[in-house]
Amino acid sequence: MAAAPVWSVDPRTGKQREQVAVEATADEIDRAVRAAGDAVAALADRAVRAAFLRTAADLLEEAEGHLVEAADAETALGPVRLTGELARTCYQLRSCADIVDEGAFLGVVIDHPDATATPPVPDLRRYKIPLGVVAVYAASNFPFAFSVPGGDTASALAAGCPVVVKAHPDHPATSELVASVLRRAAARHGVPEGVVGLVHGFDAGVELVKHPLVSGAGFTGSVRGGRALFDAAAARPVPIPFHGELGSLNPVVVTEAAAAERGERIGTGLAGSMTLGVGQFCVKPGLVLAPEGAGGDRLVKSLTEAVSDTEAGVLLDHRMRDNFVAGVRERAELPDVESPVTPGAGGEHTVSAGFLTVPAARLAEAGAYDLLLEECFGPVTVVARYADDVEITAVLSRLPGNLTATVQLSTAEAAGESGRGAELLAELTPLAGRVLVDGWPTGVAVAPAQHHGGPYPAATSTSTSVGGTAVERWLRPVAYQNTPEPLLPPELRDANPLGLPRRYDGRLEQGNPES
Repeated sequence: MAAAPVWSVDPRTGKQREQVAVEATADEIDRAVRAAGDAVAALADRAVRAAFLRTAADLLEEAEGHLVEAADAETALGPVRLTGELARTCYQLRSCADIVDEGAFLGVVIDHPDATATPPVPDLRRYKIPLGVVAVYAASNFPFAFSVPGGDTASALAAGCPVVVKAHPDHPATSELVASVLRRAAARHGVPEGVVGLVHGFDAGVELVKHPLVSGAGFTGSVRGGRALFDAAAARPVPIPFHGELGSLNPVVVTEAAAAERGERIGTGLAGSMTLGVGQFCVKPGLVLAPEGAGGDRLVKSLTEAVSDTEAGVLLDHRMRDNFVAGVRERAELPDVESPVTPGAGGEHTVSAGFLTVPAARLAEAGAYDLLLEECFGPVTVVARYADDVEITAVLSRLPGNLTATVQLSTAEAAGESGRGAELLAELTPLAGRVLVDGWPTGVAVAPAQHHGGPYPAATSTSTSVGGTAVERWLRPVAYQNTPEPLLPPELRDANPLGLPRRYDGRLEQGNPES
């Protein structure tokens, strides 16, 4: 039977643009993984890895116009948004190169023998080595930053791991173009082009995670799809780490004092955050706990006005559009749920933004209202009006894990003049990987201290997919005991010929990367 074609589709019209590829067969997946495995040795040199990553960023910037045009045709995200996303992606690649140069991610620890310790300590030297080939599952909503050249790929390459990317069907042409750019960057530094493999097709994704030479996987997508792959990774004869970002409600708590102080501004800010990118950000605030009373009323009024002024938008594909329309309809039909601005179909190919309100007491107990505690992908949020702090706690206690949790405080609460700010932070911290105060969660900075993950189902591990420590996902530690100096890797020798930061007999040494 002929392999199924892979089409590039225009989400603005639903029409096929061009056939990009065909879905990969098992043999093609095997060849891609083996080609990636053959590139492991070429990535062993940290200088080569860093140069490769920087060249990839340079070539992506050179191809900006072509790449943005292709991505816009497939995603309808718009040139402005996509240009900014590509710039973020290039910054992320260069940031990973800086991490490679510094070398702290290797975690070098050297302990010399100590016969006086209990028990005695032998000569021990520890550092981290690459896992091997990594499978990367591209996201739909970020065709650059969380796709072929995104954080999973950049961090895996920085760790010394080749990748095979399962392209997302919403932007296959963009995926092919970007993969070709990365391969050209690899070739300039003598790295085999197989270091970045690309396959298409649903079945290809399943086969990829099962391949015996794949040593780890990174995923960004739905709870259903991610959990299926996570289970497959765990069910292998040799299980592998699966770092998945699956879904998030991203709750926001607005205190009564904050609503009284600036309810209008909070409502406007919420509107901007929940409609950004047509509500297709993984950190979109999907549930907002706002007080009953005058302050909360002003917040809702401001939110109503701002959302009403938002134009209808195009989602990434028509399947998502249909799911959004059906999802908001089902939620809106629940008793006591109101729609100050009704979300739903904006036209044949578009959706309109809106929000729902519900008494917070309805969310405090299990039942039909559990639906309001599930992510609905698109420009909609749920505003739950609470009567007191007891209802806030009751709702928060029922939430699953999240990427983010936000609290909007009054000036006095933020200054610590009452204990309420600290109390809410203590309640929100167990729920999320990133806790915000007086801000909005949309926007994930690429920074060393960033954490983009959270308790399940926000993520399947405790790691981050954004920020400097994302590299750690693709490494494993190994210790050498009583190993003669000539046999040790250069990273673990006393003379520190590579100038690496390390812990040497209990003392931190900064190292000298230029050594």
